[in-house]
Amino acid sequence: MEIMLTQPLYSHMVAKDFPVVCVGGSAGGLDAYIRLLKHLPFDMGVAIVIVNHLRTVATMLHEILPHYTKMPVELITERLLIQPGHVFIIPEKRDLHVLDGEFRLKPISKPRGWPDVITVFMRSLTEHWDGRLVAVIVSGFDGDGAAALGAIKEVGGITIAQKPDTAGQPDMPESAIASGYIDSILSSEDIAKEIIGIAHAEE
Repeated sequence: MEIMLTQPLYSHMVAKDFPVVCVGGSAGGLDAYIRLLKHLPFDMGVAIVIVNHLRTVATMLHEILPHYTKMPVELITERLLIQPGHVFIIPEKRDLHVLDGEFRLKPISKPRGWPDVITVFMRSLTEHWDGRLVAVIVSGFDGDGAAALGAIKEVGGITIAQKPDTAGQPDMPESAIASGYIDSILSSEDIAKEIIGIAHAEE
């Protein structure tokens, strides 16, 4: 007896081994996100996840960034399917995780002091994502993300920091570079070229 495959079932059979690019930033990050997305084609076959520090103020990135990319830009909701060719934005006051090809949101685990949402998400990717990982650290205060770069490298991922002299706030990329786990130090435009090269290598 032939079984018809329904559309809802098919939607959850999307491959879970395409590259995921985590772009972490905070203060000054908007300029880097815009410059990056303007130079990325919409059909690379990778998912872009922007993990930006916002503790109390609602994020506006999902409204701003569609002006600079042809890729759909979505604010992440619980159990949202991770898809290539999309830009995903972390909501405020949440830690972000990955499980079974979907995003999972939890209350922020570090409610005081500098957030570590980038580190939390990167570590979840290393544990629960089968595809290639690319970690990008751009402008921002403090050093979130640096503590997870070693784990990204251990699973064969690629790590990139924005050139500090091109960042509005160089603290975050400088901390990433100081970790000793950064592969490349590039401007936002050159980060885009690097991601395109990685995407082509996966084809």
